[in-house]
Amino acid sequence: MHLLIQRVAQASVQIDSQTHGSIGAGLLAFVCAEPADTTETVYKAVAKLLKLRIFADEAGRMNRSVQDVGGGLLIVSQFTLAADTRQGNRPSFIGAAPPARGEALYDAFVTEARRLHPDVATGRFGANMQVALVNDGPVTIPMRL
Repeated sequence: MHLLIQRVAQASVQIDSQTHGSIGAGLLAFVCAEPADTTETVYKAVAKLLKLRIFADEAGRMNRSVQDVGGGLLIVSQFTLAADTRQGNRPSFIGAAPPARGEALYDAFVTEARRLHPDVATGRFGANMQVALVNDGPVTIPMRL
């Protein structure tokens, strides 16, 4: 599983010119399932995301998690995180899970996040989405499991 995590002051996703999900301060997580991923991978990824200490404490050090600060989560599927650009000029996406498997793992990711965290918004798997965000820091962290 491949994630790209951004600490945000706010973020939203629109589908067909309608806001589908939005959060205030928190984390925007772009999620890409890979062929070998399982529900166990999902559980580990969600646990790591929720415990990732990238919010400032009183001393200004990154020592707090999204749970510690009561921030929101915006979870957006993004198979293009699996892009392989080593050859040619057109990326290959064979590193992404097939669509049906990717959707099942994305849904499991969202379900687990909602089970463990009170403020979770989402995009929609396979949709053409417009994501708006104000990156806080900026803090952008790639994570692979």
